[in-house]
Amino acid sequence: MSIKVKLIEYTPNPEKVIASAAKLCYSAVGIDEIQENLEDEKTAKFLNMLMSYGHESPIEHVSFTFAIEGVSRSLTHQLVRHRIASFSQQSQRYVRLDQFKYIVPPEIENNEEAKKIFIEAMNKDQEAYDKLTEILKSKYLKDGMKKLQAEKKAIEDARYVFPNACETKIIVTMNARSLMNFFKHRCCNRAQWEIRSLAEEMLKQVKQVAPILFKYAGPSCVNDKCPEGKMTCGKMQEIREKYLNLK
Repeated sequence: MSIKVKLIEYTPNPEKVIASAAKLCYSAVGIDEIQENLEDEKTAKFLNMLMSYGHESPIEHVSFTFAIEGVSRSLTHQLVRHRIASFSQQSQRYVRLDQFKYIVPPEIENNEEAKKIFIEAMNKDQEAYDKLTEILKSKYLKDGMKKLQAEKKAIEDARYVFPNACETKIIVTMNARSLMNFFKHRCCNRAQWEIRSLAEEMLKQVKQVAPILFKYAGPSCVNDKCPEGKMTCGKMQEIREKYLNLK
């Protein structure tokens, strides 16, 4: 299944908020007067200057919330390493998965023999989950538990057989500075393919609502030399052009 990303909420007028916050640092007047003079053209000009200086603390004042589906637990294990963020993920402890969905890596999808082995493994995991759930549920019912409580406690342990490929859903909120850092690491060609696909789609969507703010967002090589040393993909110019023109 394919990744589904939706920007469901963000700080209204994010670029004006950032410009106001940054201007306040250097202004003798109050916020009302600053905002009265912040026309769209002035906001754009100031924000471009701000981003070129690398003055990043004002961009923490705006945040973006994404609803994400069709991703694996393998991806979310990487995603939650970005600690300056808020996460709400579908629980395998409370949600019984009678037929769990899973993510098939492209290299396996395109190899008939590998795909056959992979799908067989997924089917066995589901079978084991179902059997474990019923065995444990039956035991808890005999112990006097109510039906709903018995099932919840059963799937709590049965879920341990699920693979990293298991599909999950998650809502993520990050401020703009954290997002910039996320894009820097996860849009890189050396990032794992699935989280790179997610990062690219998230970047496309925030560029629609804050084009100046995210004008130079992407992997490190968009604004500077590649930091990967001998591990570089060697495609810096190609990658830079891709992200500068990303829509």
